[in-house]
Amino acid sequence: MSKARRGELVQPLPVGLVYDPVGNVVLDPDASVQGPVARVFSTFTATGSALAVVKAFTADSLLFPRRLKTGSRKGELVWGQLQHSRVLQVLHNPRYAGAFFYGRHTHGRGPGGTTTTRLLPREEWTVLITDAHPGYISWEQFEANQARLAANATAHGKDRRASPPREGPALLQGLVICGKCGGRMTVRYHVRKGNQVPEYVCQSEGIQHGKMICQRIPGAGIDAAVSRFLLDTVTPLALETALAVADELTARADEADRIRATAVKRAQYHADLARRRYLAVDPANRLVADQLEAAWNATLRELNEATDTYQRARTGQTGPLSQTQRDAVTALAADFPALWNNPATPMRERKRIARLLLTDITLARTDNITVHIRLRGGQDHTLTLPLPLASWQIRQTPTEVVSAIDTLLEEHTDSEIAAILTSKGMVSGTGQPLHARLIRQIGKAYQLRSHTQRLREEGLLTLNDIARHLGVGLSTVKTWRNAGLLTGRRANDKNEYLYQLPSPDLARPRRGRPPRKPSPAGKTTTTSTTRSAV
Repeated sequence: MSKARRGELVQPLPVGLVYDPVGNVVLDPDASVQGPVARVFSTFTATGSALAVVKAFTADSLLFPRRLKTGSRKGELVWGQLQHSRVLQVLHNPRYAGAFFYGRHTHGRGPGGTTTTRLLPREEWTVLITDAHPGYISWEQFEANQARLAANATAHGKDRRASPPREGPALLQGLVICGKCGGRMTVRYHVRKGNQVPEYVCQSEGIQHGKMICQRIPGAGIDAAVSRFLLDTVTPLALETALAVADELTARADEADRIRATAVKRAQYHADLARRRYLAVDPANRLVADQLEAAWNATLRELNEATDTYQRARTGQTGPLSQTQRDAVTALAADFPALWNNPATPMRERKRIARLLLTDITLARTDNITVHIRLRGGQDHTLTLPLPLASWQIRQTPTEVVSAIDTLLEEHTDSEIAAILTSKGMVSGTGQPLHARLIRQIGKAYQLRSHTQRLREEGLLTLNDIARHLGVGLSTVKTWRNAGLLTGRRANDKNEYLYQLPSPDLARPRRGRPPRKPSPAGKTTTTSTTRSAV
């Protein structure tokens, strides 16, 4: 315990750290071990996700070392694919930050004699000495990594601040705070016309205590407003940022290439060592020679695999950007809104950009929506947005269409109005083409007087009314209208007409026949009737 309090207690070290001949903790002098360990921390700093570190190692065909702790090969280094649990072990180990610690776990006996291990809070550790030996990161960077891992936890209780950026379309996922209760707002998605539409909901109290939802706010309009704000903020720096990212990607590719090259050198060394051992043995001693020959063959296979992996990675590596490519990046960055709005840009990347600039977003819904934006630099901005329209308001017929229908009903029927408005490019509130039935429905919904009602208000009579007034049959009225003796106006799409009353001084025509035309002045007309035999 005294050695532990002085930081001198000898403990098993994680891979990447070793004891020197005098007992001091130093970085592993093997460059092939240092490279992958350092890359874990640099990749996590860039991506902010342990799973992203695993994906990056897999994409670059990089292996990660581990040291055997038991068995006949105890202390030997073995190499394999990097796993998510292994990344978390590395990130949570204070040794990599140059800190000595003791008493981080407590052990006890469980039911049936099983041994239980529990991780203690940091304030309950027996010893914690920072900057006790060289490390791969600083203690400040270690603390920042722990905070980021806690924020990434998908089930971390009330200490959870924000989840990592995911693939959903909600730009502000994990950043939204309720303006009423101060709690974190979560995201719900609704499918509208085949697309996911986000909604920000404050429901923690509702889940925990069965209370009503504090507030819920549609997120599409908020995301669009914040996107415009970010574009105005980021655009002046887009060019510099894009080229810096390109240079960083080139540096990362070179680092990965060096790590793969050290793997080939390590495999070559083991193959040469196995070859020398095999050649040094007496050929007559077949028992030993066979084992050494098998070991040599195994190292040669490992060398071939490492060489093939290295060559495949170099073939698929894009390398540094050429001048033409840098010019293309410059042109693209100059139009940052096009890059942001490009459908090919993953939503996860947009969220990462937003998190680099934003601390959080506070939403409050009253007569409008207040969006309070806090930037990383400490500046605050407030946006005021109108409440989103209800579904019936979204599908409501445009005002200009209703006004045009009201005007055209003075002179046209429903089908004629539909044809006129369609020729002008007007559609319904749902985007459908206009037709006669839809014109009638719109007229009823907005209490517009129909074309027939307007004609009746002008004093026009129906077919029955004009026939009764003139004392003739219905067919006679139609015949007189076709002959131009009566004025009729089309009342609807059923080819029905309304008629104007004839002038009182107009001579009443004979029943069933058109009226005779008046003879020219000073002339008499003789009419002869010829009866034909039937």
